[in-house]
Amino acid sequence: MSHPRPPAELRLDRRALFRGALGATGVATLGTLAACSTSDGTATTGTAGGVVAPDSAAVAAAERARRVPGRANVTSHLTVRPATVDLGGRTVSTWAYGETVPGPLIRATAGDLLDIAVDNQLPSDTSVHWHGIALRNDMDGVPGITQDPIAAGDTFRYTFTAPDPGTYFFHPHTGVQLDRGLYGVLVLDDPREPGGYDDEWIVVLDDWVDGTGRTPDDVLDELRSTRGRSGGRDGMGGMGGMGGVGGMDMSGSSSPGTGGMTMGGMTMGGMGERYRSPLLGGAGDVDYPLYLVNGLTPDAPHVFHGRPGQRVRLRIVNAGSDTAFRFAVGGHRLTVTHTDGYPVDPETTDALVVGMGERFDVTVDLRDGVFPVVAEAEGKGGRAVALVRTGSGAPPPGSVRVPELRRRVLLGTDLGADGAVALDDRGVDRTHDVVLGGSMASYRWTINGRSFPDATPLPVRQGERVRLRLVNQTMMFHPVHVHGHTFEIAGTGLRKDTAVIRPMQRVDVDLDADNPGQWALHCHNVYHAESGMMTTLSYRTI
Repeated sequence: MSHPRPPAELRLDRRALFRGALGATGVATLGTLAACSTSDGTATTGTAGGVVAPDSAAVAAAERARRVPGRANVTSHLTVRPATVDLGGRTVSTWAYGETVPGPLIRATAGDLLDIAVDNQLPSDTSVHWHGIALRNDMDGVPGITQDPIAAGDTFRYTFTAPDPGTYFFHPHTGVQLDRGLYGVLVLDDPREPGGYDDEWIVVLDDWVDGTGRTPDDVLDELRSTRGRSGGRDGMGGMGGMGGVGGMDMSGSSSPGTGGMTMGGMTMGGMGERYRSPLLGGAGDVDYPLYLVNGLTPDAPHVFHGRPGQRVRLRIVNAGSDTAFRFAVGGHRLTVTHTDGYPVDPETTDALVVGMGERFDVTVDLRDGVFPVVAEAEGKGGRAVALVRTGSGAPPPGSVRVPELRRRVLLGTDLGADGAVALDDRGVDRTHDVVLGGSMASYRWTINGRSFPDATPLPVRQGERVRLRLVNQTMMFHPVHVHGHTFEIAGTGLRKDTAVIRPMQRVDVDLDADNPGQWALHCHNVYHAESGMMTTLSYRTI
């Protein structure tokens, strides 16, 4: 597949435009975006004959259309600062929203207007991205694409209508700051919530390195400088281990919208991995000393107190940066009701694989006793642990065996659709290939053969039905996230905003281009995105 290099004028503008997203010095203002070039290299202003800027009239009009008369104005304040936090017997210095990890819960009802002031008390720039929410483009929180960064000592107000109910979270989109303590949960309640459960428990999973002798920036430097010499295996090694596990069909061709990729004609040199999973192939790059549930280690686990017979809704969020988790509740089965905020055809399973950036809502009917809640770091050997207590008894050790982890295991893309949320049946107006590639030797990751910020944008026009063919040509899994939209796994009706694409596989997704602006599309492994695996879904007027 040929991917011609953008014209020189576009490359120069985009290099300035996206510098902030890559953590370098000197971020372009929004005026740079308004002066981006068209495909023929001719400069444009605003939306005239070119890109639809985040501060354009089209973006403002889309926000007005989302407004619901008479809905609440929900205010909140986030102070971003260096903090010392106790992770459960392990005290670390990190950056946090206030003094806690995770940060404070923000809760509203779908349709409310959110007004959130972010006070940056860090020694560096930052931002806040509202992951999964189809909000107005200039509030999406991606420096250099949708806003200038929030400079040290400054305050920025994010004001937007939150249109869709569900489980979401917020985090920076600046460098690798996500791999510090900078994340929190945003729940948008459904005004038509059908209920059917007695209590709720928010469960946030994370991989942790900050303050343990390394920072995330140290980790990125190590990956870039030593990856090819000491950490990984080049080439095709390990494909023989990708057999089925539990109920998984690893052939890659059984589900609509997906297809197994042949290896003929692909250049695989320089692509390997350190950690392996029979479900996901290459399973990450970073050796984390700690894994957390709700900010606590297995040595002092978070405890949910309930009663036997209760039905509890768990809102599960993977806020990790390099780790997928295999999640189970010992002695119980999980009934999946939602993924990435949208309802699914309820399905009962023993365990779930939760990729970075994915969210799942599940219900559990509690038994009597004390039960481990285990999130295994897929392919890495570590685990995060919490407890459910409904009766007396000694807590199990953090190393307790949980048989459910080895039984039926689901990925998000395996779920069945709730027909009420499927996209309207119509033809596809535009198709883009999104080919995920990379070189482990140089730690360079790509989309369509190019690393951000030199990646070629994916142009769309408002009103189009757009198909993205997500093709993974690496030996690692990649959780692909699209900002400002949810997509449908093609042919299934299943709605998501983050989808795990396994090695050598293709997943087709469809979205309606109904939210104008410039939107990041990237791998939600923060080290992959920061090393190039990102581009933009770029609304154009021509």
